[in-house]
Amino acid sequence: MDLTTDGTLLLAANNADDPSFVTLFSANGDQTLSNVFVIKKTTIDHAILPPGFGLGIEQPAWDPKTKRFYTSIPIIADNPPGCNYGQPNPPNPIPCSGGLLVTDPLAPNGVEGAYDPVKNTGVNLPGSTTTLVINATTHNYAQVAGITGSDEVWFNKGDKRYYTGSSNAIKPAGSTLGRGSVLGVIDGTSVLIETMPQSSGSHSVAADSERNLIFVPQVYTSAPTAIPLGDQNFTPGGLTVGQLICGTTNGCIAVYTSPRAKEKEKEEADGSDARQ
Repeated sequence: MDLTTDGTLLLAANNADDPSFVTLFSANGDQTLSNVFVIKKTTIDHAILPPGFGLGIEQPAWDPKTKRFYTSIPIIADNPPGCNYGQPNPPNPIPCSGGLLVTDPLAPNGVEGAYDPVKNTGVNLPGSTTTLVINATTHNYAQVAGITGSDEVWFNKGDKRYYTGSSNAIKPAGSTLGRGSVLGVIDGTSVLIETMPQSSGSHSVAADSERNLIFVPQVYTSAPTAIPLGDQNFTPGGLTVGQLICGTTNGCIAVYTSPRAKEKEKEEADGSDARQ
């Protein structure tokens, strides 16, 4: 979920429902009395996000310049045409790309269809299996090859890098892992620096910009037929990536250190020495 800058409007993504939806709430802002109520529940046209396939709506983000909420949609049917979004006997093994739901909180719709460039609302279909870094004001974008399927993205102003929770990333050729779930690291110029394998259910990421620490929740390991299904990113040795990260079949939160964290520690140590 995310709030407008003044804290009076909140958009929450209900990704686990089928069909998934977003809910716009009135929020309290700086008021002393509660003013929380539902303004509008919004679903997406079934031609774009068909129910019955577990397709979700993920992370919303508020942009104060365009006055819009932008919500990531990891998988969209027929984007590109004939792609595989989980249907039985798919005609094409190519996985479907995602897009963005653009919401005007002052004029929300009960059902959103294709993107309307005049109103700047609806579902934007980039039509690519790459990750896009989009300028919300100009709509200019940069394509980042080699990483896909991001459910949540976090920009860390501490090291000026983007971190992606890419649960449905396409595995590189020759990979021996069961799934393609990774943490993606993209620099401020939209260059992919690296990807790190994660548990198959891992799709969230957050950064502490003061300490430059990156946090990635890992899902528990389960049998292949378990409900709900846990980590299935098995290694050739029979363990899952989550087990190797957590040291147990239970879930955990993996903490990664940005190179900027060590630089900051050195700067603080140098400053302390200078003061002494």
